[in-house]
Amino acid sequence: MRVLLVEDDDRLAAALIPALARHGHQVVRAGRADDAFRLKDTCEFVLLDLGLPDLDGLELLRRLRRVSTVPVIVLTARTEERDILRGLRSGADDYLAKPFRTAELAARMAAVARRGTRPLTAAGPLVQVADVRIDLEARRVSVAGEPVALTRREFDVLALLAREPGAVRGREEILDELWGDVQLSASRSLDVHIAGIRAKTGRPRLVETLRATGYRLATG
Repeated sequence: MRVLLVEDDDRLAAALIPALARHGHQVVRAGRADDAFRLKDTCEFVLLDLGLPDLDGLELLRRLRRVSTVPVIVLTARTEERDILRGLRSGADDYLAKPFRTAELAARMAAVARRGTRPLTAAGPLVQVADVRIDLEARRVSVAGEPVALTRREFDVLALLAREPGAVRGREEILDELWGDVQLSASRSLDVHIAGIRAKTGRPRLVETLRATGYRLATG
């Protein structure tokens, strides 16, 4: 893949670029947020450090998500749970704490790329639940006619549930299909994205929780 490495640490970048090249990736580096934003359309994958000199990486991620669905893995020394949750809520597909092994990073990149290419389609391209309209082909959501900006992963979760409104999707089923992982880290990510869907649509009952079972999209 063509990878954009957003990292201001020269030593880390110098070690990571050839290591990723050995895994078959073409890497371009940006040491500043403004350069990264300028290069966003030239890449198929973004590796994002949060400690940038000109802008906090989370703000760059939020700006990126307004215009792009490119897969993003956050690479950072920030390991507090609140930082991880903020990264996921801002649109990261995965979060890897420094220091890390290149083999693990490459494996996570491959997993995110596979998830991103999985089609999320339903019998019909448009799903309507009360005043919530989900356009599966255009990947757009509106509530009462007003657009709602979901992250890439939030939409993936919502679209999976929208394939069969009212049908129950087990937690492990969702985690396996979208994350390829049923471990604790992915499970926490699912909870964050479900909460994000409810909050951003302003429809807390749009996604119903069935205790000890899973989730389903409301039918009305």
